[in-house]
Amino acid sequence: MNFKNWTWTRAAKSYTIEEDKIEVVTNPFSDLWQRTYYHFRNDNAPVFQMETEEKFFSFVVKTDFTESHHRFDQCGIVMYLDSDNWLKASVEYENDSFQHLGSVVTNGGYSDWATTEIPRSQKTMWYRLSRREDDFCIENSYDGINFQQMRICHMTKATDAVRFGIYACSPEDSSFKAIFSNFALLDCQWKAHDGQKPDGEDNDL
Repeated sequence: MNFKNWTWTRAAKSYTIEEDKIEVVTNPFSDLWQRTYYHFRNDNAPVFQMETEEKFFSFVVKTDFTESHHRFDQCGIVMYLDSDNWLKASVEYENDSFQHLGSVVTNGGYSDWATTEIPRSQKTMWYRLSRREDDFCIENSYDGINFQQMRICHMTKATDAVRFGIYACSPEDSSFKAIFSNFALLDCQWKAHDGQKPDGEDNDL
């Protein structure tokens, strides 16, 4: 992975970039969220991304959030197109008992949030973001080998080039070091659908 081709949308409080690892220290009071339910707009999380016009690919990264310790501390993958159109997936610290493994998809300035609880003892997580034109699949893995689907989504603004990469933030008065490693850019691992045909085509019943 050539990080010389990556750019910060917003730089982190401090960071180090090595050949195969990135460490990010989160900025306090930083987050990504748009409107839904909470009625506020947060658009100040550090985001570090590359850009591609490739319509079919998979991006993989391992996250280490051992040092997260305060409510909502989080780090993961992101595809940030602009303030109103982006997606992210991460583990978000909640308390000493559990964390939230989840994803947020924002289209047209409104975010949603899908989550599941995981034990606080989990310190690392792998993610795989796959693109098939303007549709995307987000997966997670505990070992970097066996991935499970978190969600499939459509991004209305992802018609040509997209930017994707990593983010880390602390929405409240906190800061922690997030570690990203094992980066890989692969041929699309999300296979074409082989079941029901699209509307307008013959389907065998």
